[in-house]
This record gives sequence, structure tokens and C-alpha cells, in this order.
Amino acid sequence: MRSRLLGLGVVLLLVLYGPPPARSTPRADAILIVKHERKLYLLRDNYPLRSYRIALGLSPTGTKEHQWDFRTPEGSYIIDFRLEHSHFFKALHISYPSPADLKRSMALHLPAGGDIYIHGEPNRPSKPDSYYKTHDWTNGCIALSDWDLQDLWELTAGQTPVEIVP
Repeated sequence: MRSRLLGLGVVLLLVLYGPPPARSTPRADAILIVKHERKLYLLRDNYPLRSYRIALGLSPTGTKEHQWDFRTPEGSYIIDFRLEHSHFFKALHISYPSPADLKRSMALHLPAGGDIYIHGEPNRPSKPDSYYKTHDWTNGCIALSDWDLQDLWELTAGQTPVEIVP
């Protein structure tokens, strides 16, 4: 009897107030990362919807030349898949390396690498929380706070283009 009354109460609330409001912010159709600003911009029709503070690779200046150089790549990529479970809160994979990236690393006779993500904070941090919010600390990825990564996750879908500029 009690569960039936509760169910009727929920129905009554929906009738009186309607369904929950729809998402007020549209989904982004592109991501712009400006390395020197340490900012990631979510864009819709080239208009910024949101911006987030980011951390980059431990050696952030210049484009990535090869695996384990601790640089964040520069160029045009896409988000080609998502990981809900990783070493970090969540992660969106960037389609690095491009043909130009492969050519650059081949000229050095070194592998280009390929595990470049936009991700949250580590699930098992080895440093204080404040470190991850104030330093470049990745191996070449783009890191956001878990809160910001969740927002980014919800505001993107599918193969979202990513432009990474110096």
C-alpha cells in the first residue's frame, strides 16, 4: 500500500510540474586546446560553450616528437573512443598520431606513441590533490579536474574534432 502511494505521489508531481527539464546547454561539436593558456574550450558552431583549466605533459613546449618525450601533441585530431574505466577518473582518446606526427617520429627513428587522452585525475594519486590542479603532470595527455572532465564527458558525443594549438 505504501509503495503504491509513493508511486502515485511521483505521478502527481510529474502531472503538476512536468518532466525534469531538458539539458539547457547544447552538446559541443568541437574542442579547442590552447596549450600556452592551459585552457580547453568546448565549442558549438565556433562559439565557446565552456572553458576549463588543463594540465599538460611534463615538457609542454613544442609539439610531440616521439613516444615518452612528455610533450602534448599539436594538430587536428578527433575523439575516437571513450574509457569509462581507466587509471584516471574517465578518459577520451585522441586520434594521435596523425600522418605528420608519424613522419616526424620516423625521421628520428623513434616510435610516435599513441596513448594520448583527455582525462581526469588519477584514481590512485601519488601526490597531493593540489599538485594535480596547479602543475603540468601528464606524460603528454591533457588533464582536467574530475568535476570538469565529467562536464566535458556529458557535453560531447561521438567523434568530436579536437584542435590542439601552441
